[in-house]
Amino acid sequence: MSELNLGFVAINYISCTPEYQGRFEELFKSRAGAIDTLPGFRHMHVLKPQVPGEENLVISYWDTEEDFKAWTKSEAFIKGHKRGFEDVKKAKDAGQEPPMTSSFKTYEIITN
Repeated sequence: MSELNLGFVAINYISCTPEYQGRFEELFKSRAGAIDTLPGFRHMHVLKPQVPGEENLVISYWDTEEDFKAWTKSEAFIKGHKRGFEDVKKAKDAGQEPPMTSSFKTYEIITN
């Protein structure tokens, strides 16, 4: 029996310095809906931790891993992340710790 493709999820774990948390939230709120029309995109949640100092989660849902990878190589990805990338670069160029760090993990949806 062949497996049914229920979709693909990418979760970005983002740590912010306390003074950067508001900027992080503003960056996402100002781009809300920016990827809604991309091929394979389903939905996104941006979650703020209830405990200060824990990671923010950015959870995006896609039809396939290939759709997600295509987005990460697109002009839309670069445009959507440019301001955050610039903030990190500015801090590093000044010899400071970056205001945010991130890592992501990917998952295949196995059940609804």
